[in-house]
Amino acid sequence: MKILAVETSTEYCSVALWQDGTVSDRCELVGQKHSELLMAMVDELLKANSISIAQLDGIAFGKGPGSFTGVRIACGVAQGLALGANLNVVGVCTLQALAQASGRSKVIAALDARMGEIYLAAYEKIAGEWCTLIEPCLCKIEHAPELTNEGWFGAGSGFTVSDAALSARYARQLSSAVDARAVPLASAIAQLAAIDFAKGNAVDAALALPLYLRDKVALKTSER
Repeated sequence: MKILAVETSTEYCSVALWQDGTVSDRCELVGQKHSELLMAMVDELLKANSISIAQLDGIAFGKGPGSFTGVRIACGVAQGLALGANLNVVGVCTLQALAQASGRSKVIAALDARMGEIYLAAYEKIAGEWCTLIEPCLCKIEHAPELTNEGWFGAGSGFTVSDAALSARYARQLSSAVDARAVPLASAIAQLAAIDFAKGNAVDAALALPLYLRDKVALKTSER
């Protein structure tokens, strides 16, 4: 099975190609230039592996949460490529991609959502599969859902918000470590998507939807 994955929900832009369990990828810190660079990265990756879009079995994308513009870019590119090649798609939660990339079995994944909030989820790998203990949510750090057990690993920029307040919130649970620099990557998106493709969970490209969690993108002047 050959799967192309794209991820643009943070300031990083990454692409990956899954080929029967082997993953090759590209990742760059691009700021706000995802739309300018993504397709060139896709073309370079496919050419380096002597693969054409028509030879793919599906396309995966980081569906969010994350940057509104970035999430839309990944979803739009995945849809466009898939529609043109008559391929199905899989959208993967960026928070679960953080957990997958960590190499740990119990992960609190959190991304800075701006406006004093974070995107948060918690996952535990049991018998080789991720189980969701906290569903992806948008919240203030002080309202982050409780976890009762220990041995968790923290991943993502949410742990940098308000002087690492999230680490303090989960001080008793985080008996492992924290990597606040971790970002969702296309390689993890590809690994998770391969499972969904194998299970028959892929959908028509027209049905691909982003996961925003928030409808409001900026504070009003009075709120600031």
